[in-house]
Amino acid sequence: MLTLVTGATGLVGNNVVRRLLHEGQRVRVLQRTTSDPRPLAGLDVERAEGDIRQPEAVLAACRGVDRVVHAAAHVHIGWSGLKTHRAINVEGTRNVARATRAAGAKLVHVSSVDALGRGSRERPADEESVQHIRMHCPYVLTKRAAEAVVLEEVERGLEAVIVNPVYMLGPWDWRPSSGRMLLHVARGKAMITPRGGNDFCDVRDVVGGLLAAAERGQCGRRYILGGEPLSYLEAWRMMAEVVGVRRPRSKAGPMQMLAAGWIGDFWYQVSGREPDLNSAAVVISSEHHHYSYRRATEELGYRPCSARSAAEAAWSWFREHGYASQMPAVMR
Repeated sequence: MLTLVTGATGLVGNNVVRRLLHEGQRVRVLQRTTSDPRPLAGLDVERAEGDIRQPEAVLAACRGVDRVVHAAAHVHIGWSGLKTHRAINVEGTRNVARATRAAGAKLVHVSSVDALGRGSRERPADEESVQHIRMHCPYVLTKRAAEAVVLEEVERGLEAVIVNPVYMLGPWDWRPSSGRMLLHVARGKAMITPRGGNDFCDVRDVVGGLLAAAERGQCGRRYILGGEPLSYLEAWRMMAEVVGVRRPRSKAGPMQMLAAGWIGDFWYQVSGREPDLNSAAVVISSEHHHYSYRRATEELGYRPCSARSAAEAAWSWFREHGYASQMPAVMR
């Protein structure tokens, strides 16, 4: 079986590539010439040059494949970059879905729980919780629109499933992406946390879930690949224990959160560069993002490990690859 992976240098995509190679399967990647060469260095993969924004390049990359794991996306929680988000997350997904259908292959579209409605610990959301969008930031809008594109192609004959992972930690986070939260805590200065909460899982469990969805997931169906529900205070305290720094003291107050968002927005207006800490990120990090993964458990056998185990794996990889001294900060 030949699998094409988009976004193969990212957290999910790189773990997919490595899992498939470990299982002795053939892998093709769609790679831009400007991509970081480290994630794929030394890996026995077929390389197709191009960008998901280039329809012809995607068509060529899909020829002869049996399935496609579409993990490429543009991620920035803020108000800027709508054009880029649309070009990559929506139109790029359209190119991949159409090319997969033309190849007669099966598509696994890696979405996000941000495309779904919000849930609480007491009443977690599920795959049908597609509520009215309260946060109109480009990332949230375009991830939901990308799902609609996939489902449109399903109506035209595409065999596809959608997976919605929660907050992922783990190895091979080269950029780094979601692991930046862990590195922020590792600085030892994260004494106040966001007010909301999230579900945390190991990216390798997500990879197992999405590959199970490729094998036996129902066409046109969403699968939440969930994790352990924690408040950010609980999560950051756990991360502080894992990396061996002081534990955060408390949650930020409403005015502290608002002030932090305003400062980020002001900096964007002055410099033209939107920082990770802005009012959109503040709103999202003040909400609770909790989801039921019952469907994935029952239909795919999905069983995630603990959040601590995922954080330990991520921290071990960051230390081994020299990231521990960089400590970039992020709030999400």
